[in-house]
Order: sequence, then C-alpha cells, then structure tokens
Amino acid sequence: MDNVAEKVAEKVLVRTACPLDCPDACSLEVTLTLGRITKIDAAPVDELSNPLTDGWICKKVKHHADRVYSPERIMTPLIRVGAKGSGEFRSATWDEALDLVAEKIKTAIASHGVDSVLPYLYNSSAPKLEANYLTPHLFARLGAPEILHTICAATYGAAWDQVFGEMLSIDTLDVVDAKLVVVWGANPAVSGTHLLPLLAKVQKAGGKLVVVDPRATGTASRADLHLAVRPGTDVVLAYALSNELVRTGKVATQFLESHTTGSKEFLTAASKYTLEDASKICDVSLDKIRELFELIANTQPAVLRMGYGPERNRNGGSSVLAVLGLWLVAGHFGTNGSGILASTSDGFSVDVHAPWPKDVARPTQRTLNMNHVGRVLRGDAGAWPVEAKVFLVQGANPAVTAVDQVGMLAGLANEEIFTVVHDQVMTDTAKFADVVLPATTHFEVHDLVGSYGSYTAQVISPVIERVGESRTNNELAAGLATRLGFSADEFNGDPQSIADRIAEQKMHSLQLRKPGTTVQFKDTWPTFGDKRARLFVADSELPLPQYRESEKKYPLVLISPATSHTINSMFADTDPPRVAISMHPQDAAHRKLSNAQRVIVRNDVASIEIDLVIDETMRPGVCFMPKGLWLRATQTGLTSNAFAPDELNDLASGACFNDARVEVTVA
Repeated sequence: MDNVAEKVAEKVLVRTACPLDCPDACSLEVTLTLGRITKIDAAPVDELSNPLTDGWICKKVKHHADRVYSPERIMTPLIRVGAKGSGEFRSATWDEALDLVAEKIKTAIASHGVDSVLPYLYNSSAPKLEANYLTPHLFARLGAPEILHTICAATYGAAWDQVFGEMLSIDTLDVVDAKLVVVWGANPAVSGTHLLPLLAKVQKAGGKLVVVDPRATGTASRADLHLAVRPGTDVVLAYALSNELVRTGKVATQFLESHTTGSKEFLTAASKYTLEDASKICDVSLDKIRELFELIANTQPAVLRMGYGPERNRNGGSSVLAVLGLWLVAGHFGTNGSGILASTSDGFSVDVHAPWPKDVARPTQRTLNMNHVGRVLRGDAGAWPVEAKVFLVQGANPAVTAVDQVGMLAGLANEEIFTVVHDQVMTDTAKFADVVLPATTHFEVHDLVGSYGSYTAQVISPVIERVGESRTNNELAAGLATRLGFSADEFNGDPQSIADRIAEQKMHSLQLRKPGTTVQFKDTWPTFGDKRARLFVADSELPLPQYRESEKKYPLVLISPATSHTINSMFADTDPPRVAISMHPQDAAHRKLSNAQRVIVRNDVASIEIDLVIDETMRPGVCFMPKGLWLRATQTGLTSNAFAPDELNDLASGACFNDARVEVTVA
C-alpha cells in the first residue's frame, strides 16, 4: 500500500525496511493506529522479506517511534535569535529559510570563492536516494569541496581495495557452512545482530568461534576463544600468525603462487614477528595465540569477519592489511563456508546518483578530510586555503561524533560561519546552527534500502504522513538549487518523481545474489588484470603493513565502540546507554578507585566528571565510554570524543578514535 491516505482503518500493518547504519537492513512491519506508528517489528518471513531478518529486529528500531514523535522533533524551519549553541530560535517558513541560506551561499562564493562553502553530508542512516541523489549533486554542480568520509570505514575500504579491488564479500548467510569463524574487531552482539544465530549454528555443528577484541564483548562471551589484544597491535598478531604458518610449513603455498602477488614481500615483513613477540606486544597469553594459530592452520573451511575496530588507530591501515593478508597466507578461500565477510555494498547495482547534464563540464572539487573539519571551522592557520563562510550539515551530528570534540565545538561556535543543519531532531550540532531545517525520517519517504551485510535491495514507500513541515534531502536540494540558478527539471525532488524513479526496481528480485553464489576465488575474484590479490603494492601510500607504538604520556587507552543503545549518536537522545567509564579491576585498584565512584577522566585537552564502573570484561590498560552520547549526558558537556585526537592513521587518512589516552582519578 503506497498511498498513506489509503491507510484509514483504525489499525493497519504496513511493510517497510530499515536503512539505519547497521549491516542488516531488516524488513519491517509497522503497525499504524489512526495513522500513527504504534508498533515496529520484523516483517513476516516470506519471499518479500530480507532472509537475514528472520522474523526479529533489534530493540533500537523497535523503539524508533520515540524519535519519530520525539518532543525534540523539529517541526518547522528555524532561524537563530540567540547566541550560537544556546538553542534559541524563531519559527520561519521554508521560503524564508531557503532564501536566506541561498543568499548566504551566493555571498560566500562571491566574496571568498566556492571553497568557502563546506557541505558536511554523511547520511549513513538514510536510504539510498536520500543519501546519494540530489544533495551531493547540487554541491558537485557548484564545485564546492567534498568532505571525505574518513571518519569511519574509509581505511577499511582502502585496504580492501588495495588487496582485492572490487571482489565481493561472501554472503552472511553462508557463514553457517564454516568450521571456524574468526570475528576480528567487530561486535555483532550490538551491530549486525543477525550474525549471532548463524555463529551459534556453526558452534552447534562442532565449529569454533574466535573473537579478537580488547573487551570481552557480548560476542566474545559466546566465543570458544577470546584474544583481548591491546588496541593498535592487531598488525603484530596477524603478522606473527602469518610468519608461524611459514615456519611450520602450513602456509598455503600453491594458493599464494596461483592467486596472489607480493607474497614474498609480505612474508618477509611478517618474519620480523614471532608468536612470542605478539604475546609481548599485544599483551595476550602465548597459549591463546598458539591456540588461534592451530585453529587457523588446521581448520577448513574458515571465515574471517573483519570489523572496523582495528582501523580506528594510528596503525589502522596496517592492521586491516595484515589481517586480510593472514587469510590469504592461510588460503582460506575457494569453497563455501570460507573467505572474508566484509561489506556487501558492492553488490548493490542500482544507480542512485543524479545524472550529470550533457555538455556541462564537471567543476574540480577540492577534498577535505572529515577529521580536520574542526580545524577549518575555527580558522586554524594552514587548515584550508580560504576562510570558511557557510557550513551545511545533513545526516550528521559532528558535535558529538567528530574527533577532537573540543576543537569541533569551538568551530561550531564561530560567529563568522553561517551554519545550516537539516535534521529530524534538535541535535547538539543543530543548537549551533543559524538555520535549522526539519528532515523526514525513512518512514516518510519513497526510496530504496540497500545493505552492507546482505545481498538485498528493498523498495520503501511512506508509512506515515510527514511529521510537521519536514522535507526530504532531495526536496531541500531542489529548493536550494533553483534559488542558486539551476533548473527545476535537473533538480526534481518531487516525491512522485522519486517514486517513479524506483518503480522499475519493484519488478526486480529482493535478492541481488542468492546464497552460495559469492564464493571468493570461485564466483567472485580480485578485479585486477590477473585476478590475483595483492599483498604488496609498491606505489601505495602503505605498500606493506607496519607497526608503530603509541604515545604513552597518559597510561590508559580510552575506546568508544558501539553499544546495544547506540551505533552512532542516533537514539542517544531517547534511550542513551549508561553514562559511565568502565575500567578493569586491576586498573581501579592501582588508582584506589571503587565501583560507582565519581571520577575525573582527563588528558591535556579535556576533562570529564563521570561515574566509574569496575568491569572484568575490560582488559588492563584499556577503559571504555559509550559511543554516541549527547553533550547533556555529562556535567562538563563533553563526551569520549573530546579525548580522541584529530591525527590521521596510515591509510586513507582515517580517524584515530582509539588512540585517545587518558588518566582517571578521584573526582
């Protein structure tokens, strides 16, 4: 049922899908009572649903209506009347707001050039057309800078591309055929939860589950073996395991000769590290490392589920390259139940980008690292060639998700920059805006939902009428584009136009690829000319993995992974995780700290007063604060990202969240 107006019964069940930033892309069934969402659950298991959903969904999405109808939902365009950050606004019409934004963009370009207009477009929790269609097209047509998504997954993606090119991931559903699954730097207990039942099936059939993670996560608690490595040392563990495969004659020699290049250089670099070295550097018992080695060397078929955790530090690229390389050295490919479970995004083949006009040359766009936007906003010398004048944020909340939070907040408070935020609720970033524009949720749009954990595509239609005066990303782009001199035909954001664009997709199968058809080195191959994976790339910015020790001015590493409440900052407004720092008993005893005590977390940049949780699931030397907390969660108005440096890692200039170093003392 596509037309919301047709849903007139007292209770109606409507099918849709979840586009939020999670691998699973669940099929949903929404209960409407008199046109209002009263329940969100999994869609029935049938030929129309994503088979990975399997009839159940996470608690976050079950309570998504709390955000849809939040008292903080932005109902009309708003124009700032108070100081930046005060959250003081007056209501405005869309015409008034868009006229003002367009005029500010024109003035900035006329006075300082197009590089003074910074579009911070993330939209990781938006459906495909909302994220990729008219808004990026508008700023590309202007020639405005592209802010690169280096804050997450860029390093992982660059490493995958360097080793495998466009080779597809295995299908998550094929994991059940493995005899060994190594989950390295991921926690599907909170993100991608539909992997857990598949892992349980592997174990029930006699297979083994290994987790490599600094914490004893919910996934690690289910594992047969858990290695709690020090953050940033994954590269050493992977190198040492590869070296041991060579030393013991367990290396997949024929596979390496037939299907890889650069193995000699890779294994020479790996030969510097023994299992004993890995035990010392990673601070993991030698017995556990040997047990992992025996499993990798002697178990087939075997799957690697590589997560994004290892990329979040100075050695991020090296760690991902080394772990991918380990799986090649072991030769765990070519049969069902083997290979690497990575992102399935490359399997989504529907074009969701706006067509470029014929006979119009593409302007050259500068690129800006997302991790350095705070530097530009606050006007640091040499951070950007021109003074920033307009900052437009869509589908993001950098006040709480960016590194160097103190610097980012200083930049957002800069009165010289005209800030526009298009969002659903009054986020911490929106409070610093000059203009706030109300955005739709995915329950209010026509679009396509893809997945990076399954090979599916799902068409969605509006489930409810628009809340307030909310508009889609494409409608916002269309309204700005015509005011900036572009044609309405090129920028057609009309909902019916979007519906027509995706109508053809309704005739295609939900399943983009059937299970069992993405066996790596059988059905899908590295996309280089010789179909070989590359273990050494001479002209890369990182030809081979290398280990660098961290700065140790402060003794504790602070990590900030996702939780069952928050994968990003979404839902931390309606259902936040516990506001506390978790620490191993050994570290607490050394500091004479007790459970539930108020403590000060500090380094040279920031200080936060917060509750302490003494937690045996932590490893010594590492503490944890939840990802995605809003500023109001702490008395000092800062969160874990205040301690994360804006330094860049060793491949694709990714973020170094897990290089945050702190000390914890009594408050």
